[in-house]
Amino acid sequence: MAVLIATASCTAYRAALESSGEVVSERALVRRVGWLAALAQTMAAQVVTERWTGAALTELASGKSGDGRVLPAKGWMAVRRLGWGCSAPTGVYVPERVRRIAEEEAARALRLALHRRAVLTAVCATWPVDPGRRSEAEWRALRAVLPAGTSAAEIRNRTRQVRAHLAEHGLLPADVTGVEGSPVVAAQVLLAAADKQLLTLTRAGAAGLAGGEPGTAVPVGPDTAVLRVKLPLVAAPASRADWAWHVITFTVPPHVPVHAEWCAPTLRVAAHRLRVDLPFTVAVPAVLAVGHRVGLGLDWGVNTLLTGTVARLTDDQTEGQGSGPGTGPVGGRVVSDGRMLRYDATAISAKLHRLRGHREHLATKRDHYAALLPGLSAPHPQWAALQDWQARAAIEHERICAKIRRLNRALAWSAARWAVDQAIATNCSAICLEDLATLQAHGHRKGNARLSGQVRGLVVDAIRHLAAKAGIAVVTVPARGTSKYCPRCGTGTSVLQHVAAPDRPTRAGWKWARCSCGLSADRDWAAAERIVARGLLGQSHTRTDRATGHRTITTVVEGNVSRARRSRAEIRRVRRANRTGRDTFTRPDRPGPTPGKGRPTPKRPGRPPRAARGVRDEAGLAQAFRRVPEWRTVPAPTVVGQRPAGHEPQSGHLAVVRSGRARDFQHRTGFQRTRATPVIRLSADYGPRARTATPARPV
Repeated sequence: MAVLIATASCTAYRAALESSGEVVSERALVRRVGWLAALAQTMAAQVVTERWTGAALTELASGKSGDGRVLPAKGWMAVRRLGWGCSAPTGVYVPERVRRIAEEEAARALRLALHRRAVLTAVCATWPVDPGRRSEAEWRALRAVLPAGTSAAEIRNRTRQVRAHLAEHGLLPADVTGVEGSPVVAAQVLLAAADKQLLTLTRAGAAGLAGGEPGTAVPVGPDTAVLRVKLPLVAAPASRADWAWHVITFTVPPHVPVHAEWCAPTLRVAAHRLRVDLPFTVAVPAVLAVGHRVGLGLDWGVNTLLTGTVARLTDDQTEGQGSGPGTGPVGGRVVSDGRMLRYDATAISAKLHRLRGHREHLATKRDHYAALLPGLSAPHPQWAALQDWQARAAIEHERICAKIRRLNRALAWSAARWAVDQAIATNCSAICLEDLATLQAHGHRKGNARLSGQVRGLVVDAIRHLAAKAGIAVVTVPARGTSKYCPRCGTGTSVLQHVAAPDRPTRAGWKWARCSCGLSADRDWAAAERIVARGLLGQSHTRTDRATGHRTITTVVEGNVSRARRSRAEIRRVRRANRTGRDTFTRPDRPGPTPGKGRPTPKRPGRPPRAARGVRDEAGLAQAFRRVPEWRTVPAPTVVGQRPAGHEPQSGHLAVVRSGRARDFQHRTGFQRTRATPVIRLSADYGPRARTATPARPV
């Protein structure tokens, strides 16, 4: 078994003083937590600013103190052993545990800078003749001195940083302290560095009374927690009497399992509300890096966020499948089931694009008002109005930014839930994704804005979290050439021809891919097949990051992908489920349908059905109407003279068609107007047993 670590953001809804039972209002509680966070931030920033030197970072990186002892793993203990302890501001009394919190925050900020320093030092030590294009020898020399796990994106960013410093000062930077300022310390309270003398965290059922009026009990339940913490009563506490114990009761979100183990939370103030970031650990099944037979490949898109396909690694040994660069030994043949899975977020992408435009407009207005204010003084009649306009623009800008963040987060978790459900329904043990850490936006401003506004990072993190709970491995594969080369040829040399879709010949874009071998399919679908082939064939080259547990494949193993049919009985069942709109898949963490019921209970059972008239709802059940419809259910005939009630058919409207099967988009994901392929339970075994798979028709 493995341990999954996650964090849930909770909101406090009740607080009281432990000594008197006096109920503390939300505004007073937020103000007191803000005072504590400000004290910790001030003391931590003092340590970071004083120790932001090359000599101090070298001493911290050595891992030993001046007397030769090894530095402890806990940050506040390492800071004190080095003699970098913080002190409270003049005239302010701060408990010992609050000092620990500040020292832990400072130690984390300095330790994070050590990795950036190591990458910058390696880049400067192997500075190439042409920074924009390193030779093979220069790349080998650079990677030999880089710390383990350094990505190409970090190398690119540090190279740009050094190039800018070289252009400005004419020499390479000596240390990271010469190109960066001291890290900014966040205004938060890391209660993980404290002990029971500053806080206690219990479940409401085990806590009994949790403050409030004498004799008043807090509602108990598995989703209620009680945090007992010492907070200041004034902004600058002068003595111990200015600190008091507060009992804070908050509700744990429903996605946190009941059997999860809670850790010490972190307190912060966001949008005038107290946020309790509660880390928790959950035992999950351990997932192996190799031995996967069925995988789900996902390809990224701009409007169509995810396009996937399911493939199986057979035991047939096929020689000569790959002969291109990076081709390794092939342990089998990859066979796709011929189904294209699609998560279409076109409507959400359009809304996000409109919100980004509105945000830029508000930022321009805010900056314009700020530039005009210094030219006016208080007696001027327009000074007060201009100041008010600037404040309104700033508030509206923050509101739009918060809305974009909420929408991105909701979209990311919806797409991740859909992807993991598809993997569970098709018995996949691995999800293969493109490694887009080096993705850069090139071209027009509109395309750059759409690429920079993607939520790929959030989607990957959400997929990894949900897949870990389901016991599914998530691995990233190299993205180079996935959309360029043919998955059927599998040699890495057959370049695809990108054309307009057959059913959309007049629409801009190149959504269709064709190859000389006879392949003709959606471009993203072909890329998803190539991604899952790289993931299944390159399992032996999987690398696991010890710090994060993320798995990636850096060696490209090419192989051709064939498509096979599923059994006819399964095909009929899938088509029937698509036609009726019923989802036959139930997630393991959700209760299943009622035993013995084949369909939901119809509404208004006392009303007579109108099945004889052909009136049915989306589930195929008969409906009952109270009155005659306002319009005809069929178009009115186009005859001369007075026509009956109804709309005359308009022949001038163009018919709207879509690429692929239209009924694949009728599945509602529960997130606004997002359309996605329905999640249907399918077996992992499909296709013939022959050596050569039979081409499949889209299901």
